[in-house]
Amino acid sequence: MPDDYGSHSDFMSWVENSAPQRQESVKTSLRRAFEEYIEVQQTEFILFGRITAADLASILEAHPEVLKPLILLCNIAGRAISRDLGIRNLNTYKPKLDTIQAAAIAGYIKPFLPPAVVIEALTELDRVQWIDKEIRRLKGHWEDLVTRALTARSGRRFKKRKFVANKEEFEIDSASPVKGTIEIAVDVKRIEARRDIHKRTDEILNKAAHFKEFNPSGLFGAVIYYPFVDEHVNIERRMTSDHVDGLVFAGQSAESIDSAVSLLIGQLGLPLVADS
Repeated sequence: MPDDYGSHSDFMSWVENSAPQRQESVKTSLRRAFEEYIEVQQTEFILFGRITAADLASILEAHPEVLKPLILLCNIAGRAISRDLGIRNLNTYKPKLDTIQAAAIAGYIKPFLPPAVVIEALTELDRVQWIDKEIRRLKGHWEDLVTRALTARSGRRFKKRKFVANKEEFEIDSASPVKGTIEIAVDVKRIEARRDIHKRTDEILNKAAHFKEFNPSGLFGAVIYYPFVDEHVNIERRMTSDHVDGLVFAGQSAESIDSAVSLLIGQLGLPLVADS
């Protein structure tokens, strides 16, 4: 990495003093809080202190599925491997590693591995990360469902597209047509915490204003997921703008999405395709 940019090793060195302090503090608190419920049991440890970088490389090449829990243990993300090692497009959940890649990763993570770790702790760490990843995937799928509903209900094809306004590039979650000048732009936004209202609505308004610069005659709408129904009116007030032609709220279910999209199509003045 260039000197002005930090590698993962740099970042780890910057927190190497505070992390052990935090660890000991949490350990002490856990022991005090749960002292009546703690017992010592026989368990399995992986003794990383006995594993050389060469041995670790052979292990990773033969058993690439262990990569994810190991890099979680080292607080290393896939993007750090891509940035620092130049190994791009690595699926850390289902990795395919050749001999050279395995050796590079082994040498990279070996300094960050603890001397030993309990297998159950390592698998629990992996489980928590897997759940987080799957939840984010499902939330991303919600955006896809909105795009499909827009296509089905409008009779027009929608897909994610980009446009440039004032030399700045913006991404539209659902845009139509899929080629040529964007005529209809729909921002699809999940707002899941009250504290995020101002930031997220400002993002939508900013994108709407730039889209109108890009295509003054275009239509801009927004589909928002916000679980605090009694506060929808506050968002509607914040979203009042000449640049926003339609705004609807949708829940998680397909029925809610279909109903919201149908309403949005009407707000945009487009013909609605009846449910077949």
